[in-house]
Amino acid sequence: MAVPFQYPYLEKELSWLSFNERVLQEAADTSVPVIERVKFLGIFSSNQDEFFRVRVADVRRQILIDESKGSGQRARILLSDINRKVLSLQAKFDEIYNQLIIDLARRNIFLIAEDQIEESQHEWLKIHFQDKIRRHIVPLVVTEHTDLIRHLDDESTYLVTSFRKGKHVNYCLIEVPNKNVSRFVQLPPTPGNKKRKTIILLDNIIRYFLKDIFMDFFEFDTIECFSIKLTRDAEYNLSNEIELSMVEKMSSGLKQRLTAEPVSLIFDREMPQHMLEMLQEKTGIKGMDAMIPGGRYHCFEDFIGFPNPGRSYLENEKMKPLRNRQFNQFSNVFEAITYKDILLYYPYHAFNHVTEMMRQAAFDPAVRSIKINIYRVAKQSQIVHSLIEAVKNGKDVLVVVELQARFDEEANMAWAKQLTDHGVRISFGIPSLKIHSKLILIKRMEEGKLKNYAHIGTGNFHEKTAKIYTDFALFTQHEEISNEVENVFEFIEHSYKRFKFNHLIISPVDSRRKLYSLIDTEIANQLNGKSSGITLKLNNLDDTGLIKRLYDASRNGVKVKMIIRGMCSLVPGIDGVSENMQVISIVDRYLEHPRVMIFNNAGDNKVYISSADWMTRNIDKRIEVGCPIYDPDLKAKIKKILDIQFRDTLKARIIDAAQSNEYVKRGNRKKSRSQMAIYDYLQELEKKKV
Repeated sequence: MAVPFQYPYLEKELSWLSFNERVLQEAADTSVPVIERVKFLGIFSSNQDEFFRVRVADVRRQILIDESKGSGQRARILLSDINRKVLSLQAKFDEIYNQLIIDLARRNIFLIAEDQIEESQHEWLKIHFQDKIRRHIVPLVVTEHTDLIRHLDDESTYLVTSFRKGKHVNYCLIEVPNKNVSRFVQLPPTPGNKKRKTIILLDNIIRYFLKDIFMDFFEFDTIECFSIKLTRDAEYNLSNEIELSMVEKMSSGLKQRLTAEPVSLIFDREMPQHMLEMLQEKTGIKGMDAMIPGGRYHCFEDFIGFPNPGRSYLENEKMKPLRNRQFNQFSNVFEAITYKDILLYYPYHAFNHVTEMMRQAAFDPAVRSIKINIYRVAKQSQIVHSLIEAVKNGKDVLVVVELQARFDEEANMAWAKQLTDHGVRISFGIPSLKIHSKLILIKRMEEGKLKNYAHIGTGNFHEKTAKIYTDFALFTQHEEISNEVENVFEFIEHSYKRFKFNHLIISPVDSRRKLYSLIDTEIANQLNGKSSGITLKLNNLDDTGLIKRLYDASRNGVKVKMIIRGMCSLVPGIDGVSENMQVISIVDRYLEHPRVMIFNNAGDNKVYISSADWMTRNIDKRIEVGCPIYDPDLKAKIKKILDIQFRDTLKARIIDAAQSNEYVKRGNRKKSRSQMAIYDYLQELEKKKV
């Protein structure tokens, strides 16, 4: 009997850690401005926290399931591999952080510890502590009855303090404030050295005044202080009680997250054994749970907001967002879209083209209705403001709010309440499916008929992230596409209705079938002597079915080129399996976020943008929308942007079986940094007249 072919497959969790290592590479890259390098440490730390909350927690649950069934050790082996990689990354992180302290000092920026505070700065810092910080500090006294798991917030760092009087030891935990005060405090210059910029972490200010905090309440001969950071499982169970509303279920779920099982405890590796044993006893973290030795500081996510007290060249030069020439040359957005489809690429293009469309729709007498998906929006959202104003102007407004957008659930519940209070119709969609599509549909009366205007994008309607995430947004009045967008909203409101989509690719309705068919067409064309090829740009690729189809394409001679920012479970470069595959990853100043698919189609290219990654959850368990690009100029624009990225010789890394993250070799080619080259390309396009 023939042995079935074994498709190579990398564990997605290990592949994700490889992606975060690429982020760490940016922090180590001396060609990156030093303040930006510090911020990359914050991005790495934020990513790592989410990794433990979501992915490590999922592996832990799988171990418990396996043990209950008496099945294999795969999940436990995977957890061991994860912990080994995490420890390696943590060591690199500490090394890079220490080097950055030196590099900052060379530029007269000094990030100091409490024992480096000058005598001349003491009085100023004392007043600052008493006026700005002390009110936020309420130590948690650890007793035999204290339940640390119940009281520790996984978004905070804590200073574990021990007081020793003779042989007796008491413990307290101090939460480092992170909501009402800055993590970074710039101290006044010392006399005679005004060029020296001194920054001290809030953690170290607390350490500096530690005795002052406790001396009137505890007797001690010695006092010690070390930091910890707890991470919890981000998943929760939604109640199945029919009488509970979706908002009530989500509120209950969020409360579960606050007291969810701990996944990891990062602690200062200099912490004494007696303190570590107390924490293990009080948290129950031991055995398969991750105890991760780290440096002196945690919650490095705050370093994303690290200040620049020095020269402007220590940060990236700001690039002015481009105005789209077509929107600019028409008196309103609807005339511009009617003339021709428009494709924007953020953050190179200004996001306020979207907010301006919503503003005009809110008061335009011809507009009858507005429908929109909300997955994540900014805290001060102009889009939400326009939706409320539209209701005041008599428009019918439907907002589909995704309450299960991870870590934005609470904000979205608040938005849902505010919108409801102003008369906006709210839909929470289909409880079993997250709604991840990025759609707007505006109905406008023109010449006695209702005409649809649609927005289909790859990114959220979020003014802040649109400045740092790259994403495509299509504006179209194509009759059939816009009608299908309307059907997507109908399906969300009435999931029992069935629609046929001839243009859009809709998860979970037909994505898998259509994507398989598109790949199979390339295989058939290759076997029949026609031109073939597949080009993909995705955040993540882990769906085994799609990976197998791509392997089959490669084995049959189809050239497959991919840009995968994050997880990639596919293994390129294996003889007889994936030698026709090229996979790169680009990490730079902007987060690469769009999903693009280009199929050669015997020379008549099919080009799609999509909200969906090629992950099982996006294909089978979410509402996602992929849209064909029909306009030849827009197809050419997308192809050109991807061509520029494949020519990147500075920020592109090779994805391979070893997950070594080696940079693409430049050879004798010119240096090319694709994100800058794309800006230049789009800037030239926008100079042309419509």
